[in-house]
Amino acid sequence: MIAIFVQSILIGYSGAVMPGSLLTYTLDQSLKSGVKAGFMVSLGHSLLELFLVIAIFLGFGQYLTTTLAQILIGLGGGLLLIFLGGRMVQDSWRGNTAIILPAAAAPNNRSMLLGGALISAANPYFIIWWVVVGPGLIMNAFNAFGFGGVLLFYLGHILADFSWYLLVSWLVGKTRTFINPLVYRLVIGGLGLCLIGFGAGFFANSLPLIF
Repeated sequence: MIAIFVQSILIGYSGAVMPGSLLTYTLDQSLKSGVKAGFMVSLGHSLLELFLVIAIFLGFGQYLTTTLAQILIGLGGGLLLIFLGGRMVQDSWRGNTAIILPAAAAPNNRSMLLGGALISAANPYFIIWWVVVGPGLIMNAFNAFGFGGVLLFYLGHILADFSWYLLVSWLVGKTRTFINPLVYRLVIGGLGLCLIGFGAGFFANSLPLIF
């Protein structure tokens, strides 16, 4: 169970730390609302993911344990994780991870909650990830520990979101600065390598099912 929990946290971090619309929105709101922004944005994001986990499990749960599904999910999910991990390592190596703090915005708790969900849903990488990779992680968790494994996966995944965005919003709210650029690059590079490793594992586990 620890392995599933740790894997879900690391994969969650790999998505959360990357520069993107949700991180930019969190930085924007944090300038006025501080750590509250990180909590509200994470809550909106996690509620959307809870809906997706339930929808995937209830809608496709009976198919996820079939051999064909495990092959397709393993190959597709593995390749996507390797691709995303490679992009992270490449961006880290080239220094394409700069974050510019936006101008402060007026705080609104309800809009931050809704914003966390809507901005996530509008991100094409978010949708692709949950279509290709999410079912594989849910399948592995359920095969190992049943419903408890799926719950453990979800809790580990949202723990990564909450801890990262709370840290970011606290730093920005208190110091008006982001994380040291070099440290940020190293974090992204390290998580990218983890993602490549998980992707290779997905891919390798599906090969015996084919042959």
